Amino acid sequence: MAGRDPDPDRPGTVYHSRPRLLRFRRRGLGGTPGQPPPPPPGQEHAPSGPGFRPEGQGYRPDGQGRGRRRWRPRPRLVAAVVVLVLLGYPALLAVTAITSLSRIPALPDSGRPAETPGRTYLVVGSDSRQDLSRDERAKLGTGKAAGTRTDTIMILHVPSGDGPSVLVSLPRDSYVPVPGKGRHKINAAYALGGPSLLVRTVEQATGLRVDEYVETGLGGYANLVDAIGGVRLCVKRAMKDEKAHIDLAPGCQVMNGATALGYARARYSDPRGDLGRVERQREVLAAIASKTLSPAVVAVPWRALAAAGAGGRALTVDDGASALGVAQFVLAMRGVSGGDGLSLTVPIAGDISTSDGAALAWNTAKARALFTALANDDTEAVRPLAEAGRPKR
Repeated sequence: MAGRDPDPDRPGTVYHSRPRLLRFRRRGLGGTPGQPPPPPPGQEHAPSGPGFRPEGQGYRPDGQGRGRRRWRPRPRLVAAVVVLVLLGYPALLAVTAITSLSRIPALPDSGRPAETPGRTYLVVGSDSRQDLSRDERAKLGTGKAAGTRTDTIMILHVPSGDGPSVLVSLPRDSYVPVPGKGRHKINAAYALGGPSLLVRTVEQATGLRVDEYVETGLGGYANLVDAIGGVRLCVKRAMKDEKAHIDLAPGCQVMNGATALGYARARYSDPRGDLGRVERQREVLAAIASKTLSPAVVAVPWRALAAAGAGGRALTVDDGASALGVAQFVLAMRGVSGGDGLSLTVPIAGDISTSDGAALAWNTAKARALFTALANDDTEAVRPLAEAGRPKR
């Protein structure tokens, strides 16, 4: 075995290399290579394990060793997840609803009033059956009438200030000028020229500029009610209407889609005719908006997503409608249902006979006062008219 060079300061000294195995054992303090060193004398039978280590070597002898470290969520991570849920969940519902909407060119390009403050929606309920299957027509009791008319015509005005939102019904039999067509019942405008002519007719009759158009059909109306688990409505008197397919006892009750639709459309079983129907239509629409945004729906993801999709599919809006505008519409409708808004029918003077049959004439002075207040965005001025027109129980 070769030795190292002698130390010049120590003549005659020769250094020899240590065998590799011995060097390894010295490094490991003895024992089999790669194994831990033997315990010190007197501790050959000391307890072992995660919590038992020899004393005097920096170990804990009480058996309370650390063991496996438990994972704990970091506060920043928890906060990030909460923020993601709070922002992402509403965004998902909004995207689901907005992407499910149908859009049409409903607003005219010319011949319109000047812009007015606040935001005015024209809310229309179409009675078209063309998108309903035979089974759906039978289930909803819609009959087989051809063509497209409007069962519901309303104006929803949302003020720019702190005043209440106002929902005004325009009875379908209101006798008004239809641009280019002479005088007719207001719902004839939709049949003669579609949404665009109806918007022009309403703008001309009221002096208000319509900012957004919202339409719902029979099937979408009923499907939305079913998607949110029904709506609670209060029937003032017993109603049995074969054409609307309803037989309702008086009192508050939860109605499914078909029943709520029949309740809103019933006309012949109501002694007040079309005037009674428009009040029920406002009641049902407000109840739908309120239930859609309630915790019973929003807090249950699968129900909320179904409602968002059904709500989007139930509505047709003008092609310029924004997501903010649609959201503002739903919130205003909920406000009306919760008592934060005002709800009324345009003041009526009485029944008249026309070439189109029996129709309704507006009270010109009161109607002008109503629409002037809305055009000025002074919705608080509408309160006396709303209270005066409230039906007596």
